[in-house]
Amino acid sequence: MNKIDQTVRRETGYIAAWVLILSVIMQAVFLIIGKWDYTVLAGNLLSAAAAIGNFLLLGITVQNAVQKEEKDARTFMRMSQSLRMLMLFVIVIIGVVVPVFNTWASVIPLFFVRIAIAFRPRFGRAQEDVQGSADIEVTEETAIQAEQGRDDDGAEE
Repeated sequence: MNKIDQTVRRETGYIAAWVLILSVIMQAVFLIIGKWDYTVLAGNLLSAAAAIGNFLLLGITVQNAVQKEEKDARTFMRMSQSLRMLMLFVIVIIGVVVPVFNTWASVIPLFFVRIAIAFRPRFGRAQEDVQGSADIEVTEETAIQAEQGRDDDGAEE
């Protein structure tokens, strides 16, 4: 396995921080409305780990895809997306079916990554790295664009 790129680690750390902050807020909301119990914490931990893991796998996939030929990279990205969505689906099913997990707390944290991505432009852009080239901000949107063969402006390559 290749070494995880510094950009992937930094962006995953950013996502993890947001997931942690939003998870604490979610726990507080459950506590305030009087619905908190251990199942809320368990569901939150399950889905938060899945959301962060999914983003990390996305970053690693993009990192590896850029080293491949275009056709192979597209196939690789699509396969990765399918497997990651299957993983998230299985985790949601586990969170809903197994009584140790609160259903809502097992689903809501999966949306925290989207919220973090939405706020990313407000908290700085990619900066020049040590070698002088711009870092690529790894987000689900850029990965989807890469899968579909579009550049940052949405134009076909």
